[in-house]
Amino acid sequence: MAVIKANSEDVKLLARLMRAEAEGDGEQGMLLVGNVGVNRVLVDCLDFGDIRDINRMVFQNPGGFESTQKGYFYQRARQSEIRLAQRVINGERIWPASNSLWFFRPVGDCPPTWYNQQNTGRFKAHCFFSPTGEDCPEVY
Repeated sequence: MAVIKANSEDVKLLARLMRAEAEGDGEQGMLLVGNVGVNRVLVDCLDFGDIRDINRMVFQNPGGFESTQKGYFYQRARQSEIRLAQRVINGERIWPASNSLWFFRPVGDCPPTWYNQQNTGRFKAHCFFSPTGEDCPEVY
């Protein structure tokens, strides 16, 4: 059962985001990016208090995703990415992004914190960061 509302176009939009942000990190990397996106729709805290659907989450500006702001969010979703997007919409959570609201691709090592959020781990090129339960209890 879905943890956020999503029609078929929403699923495709999330799939496009996952592909644009993490195709180079494979299926697992795309699932992690999807976790972050779904978490941003689920919570009502920090930078995401007015994000209530996939479209607003994908195109949030400022504070959104680099791929939508720098022009490499142009490829259509393939069936494989659509299936991955549906998995995270259905509630599949994968560490280190299971409670994360942010990720980025550093040049070197992951910093221990990023904008006061704790590093929860790294997968290939991306570091993931989660708020504390006090800052954003809905993500837990």
